[in-house]
Amino acid sequence: MEIEIIPVQTRRELKTFIHLPAKIHKDHVNWVPPIYMDEWQYFNPKKNEAFSHSETILLLAEKNGEIVGRIMGIINQLYNEAHNVREGRFCLLETYDDFEVAKTLVDAIQQWSAAKGMTSLVGPVGFSDKDPQGFMIEGFDKPVVIASNCNFPFMIDFMDRMSFTKKVDLVVYKVPVPETIPEVYKKINERIMLNNPDIKVVSFNSKRKIIPYVKPILDLVNETFKDIYGFAPLSDKEKGEFASKYLPIIDPRFLKVVENGKKEVVAFVLGVPDLSEGIRKCKGYVLPFGIFQILHSQKKSKQLDLLLGAVHSDYRDIGLNAVMGLHLLQEAQKRKIEYLDSHLELEDNLKMRAENERLGGFVYKRFRIFQKPLQDITE
Repeated sequence: MEIEIIPVQTRRELKTFIHLPAKIHKDHVNWVPPIYMDEWQYFNPKKNEAFSHSETILLLAEKNGEIVGRIMGIINQLYNEAHNVREGRFCLLETYDDFEVAKTLVDAIQQWSAAKGMTSLVGPVGFSDKDPQGFMIEGFDKPVVIASNCNFPFMIDFMDRMSFTKKVDLVVYKVPVPETIPEVYKKINERIMLNNPDIKVVSFNSKRKIIPYVKPILDLVNETFKDIYGFAPLSDKEKGEFASKYLPIIDPRFLKVVENGKKEVVAFVLGVPDLSEGIRKCKGYVLPFGIFQILHSQKKSKQLDLLLGAVHSDYRDIGLNAVMGLHLLQEAQKRKIEYLDSHLELEDNLKMRAENERLGGFVYKRFRIFQKPLQDITE
């Protein structure tokens, strides 16, 4: 059957693009719909600053008169210039179990990227590492959290058949929250604080008190993430977009900031009680009443999802990860959280992985970013 590729050009086509995954995953137990209000903002160049430094293309696949697939292509010019690469990206690939549809969509992005002068195609990767990245290759029976992909196993087979190879893997740890914090962690914390009297841990009890810290925290992210694969620095506008997106769902107790004597933010960690069950119940529609289902599910959740964290280069290797981990575990105990989801960690981030394992964590999901040289394309 002939497959027609349709560039997304109208609002109606964009709506089809946004809502197609709900049809594909309707019987997928662990799939979590996106928050559709956020989706419309994400695809709006006036509200998503990332479009200003990227070339993009959205495509739909039609077969037998039915839309059966979608894909997005991205060329992040800022990232490519900063890292001296010519890398095209694909993301948001969704199809039924139909290899020809997936191949036709990916081929279209390959041709588009090559025509733009790119020499390789990687994915799934969005504008930056803050977007969902990688296809799940292990942990298909585990629940999905926000900002991570949920795909069927057949998608991995599709990548292999299209001659994509591994670029990098990302791992996710499940970290049990102990009923009693081991004394060794408390002693480590005491020793670190004693040896570094100029630092202090800042805790919060209201979102209002977080606001002055938003810019310093995201400035630290820009500084510390600059060499991490897939990261694109956040502009001031993007910092505001990021804050407005996540501030409504943040529980202030699960943000821990470390300041030095000059009141400079030198480290932080941010987690949110899992809200996936609430998103499922409201089917991704926050308004008018979905927000209450999401917040209610957060209050009941026994899982804390770690979203973001960083330590300034001048303060690494003194144990701040352990200090923040201890404070986060103590808050989790009070809230009767049973375990933490570490979110995606690069497989070669050995320091962070060691910290998770020291706390009793174990890898329970793995994601893979794939790559393919574009010179391998045959006309």
